Amino acid sequence: MTNSWQISSRLRSAVLRYFGAEIGTNVIFRPRTRVSFPWNLKIGDNCWIGEGAWFHNQNMVTIGENSVISQDVFITTGSHAHRHDMALITSPVTIEDGVWVTSRCILLGGAKLGRSAIITPNTVVPAMTTVPQNAVYGNANAATVLGVRFANEK
Repeated sequence: MTNSWQISSRLRSAVLRYFGAEIGTNVIFRPRTRVSFPWNLKIGDNCWIGEGAWFHNQNMVTIGENSVISQDVFITTGSHAHRHDMALITSPVTIEDGVWVTSRCILLGGAKLGRSAIITPNTVVPAMTTVPQNAVYGNANAATVLGVRFANEK
């Protein structure tokens, strides 16, 4: 069950600003938005942040003006070194003006989305990827069989 109360965007913006976020004017936050480190968040004017968006921002996340982050988008700036020590590695995520990140996308550390780009639903933008301006970027490949679940059964 989810909370049906609709806490105002102004209140969410005020609380995020109090904890160090830079939030522009006319920013709409839908319910269930999560921000791990408000001081690492900068959002330009006239943006819309969809329900269930999650900013796991151990490094800076910058969102340009007039951008949309749709429902259930996960943005993470951190990962771990693939070594025995699992050291934390962080890289900022930059989303330029006019970008639309559609529902259920994942943006990994170091991703840079160019002005007016669209990221199609369920797309993973890999770490350190630059999406050109005006691009429509997504997972173009159809699903495929990756292997066998039970090798001994006929």
